[in-house]
Amino acid sequence: MKKTSAHYYQQVWDVTCCIPFGRVSTYGAIADYLALGSARMVGWALRQSMGAGPIPAHRVLNRKGELTGRHHFPEPGMMQALLEAEGVEVADHRVVGFDDLFWHPAALEDQ
Repeated sequence: MKKTSAHYYQQVWDVTCCIPFGRVSTYGAIADYLALGSARMVGWALRQSMGAGPIPAHRVLNRKGELTGRHHFPEPGMMQALLEAEGVEVADHRVVGFDDLFWHPAALEDQ
């Protein structure tokens, strides 16, 4: 994957689209990978992705594995439902087994 896109939103969306089905990543891991400097910028970019196509924003969580972005989906339970449809267990708005399901964008370097 090429890291140099014209717009940081597009960079975030490109990385997010690489998160494998049934896996999750974090705002911070994406920010670090893209050298954006802020996990909040990643969250902002993903918020802007609603309606921008099939971007799996539901796979991006905070560093504790919590579904902090759930309120930005059309329905508050939608993020959890999408994760559960991929076989990801969620309890109390947190991914169960987060460490085992975590995917780091640096894996793109190995491809």
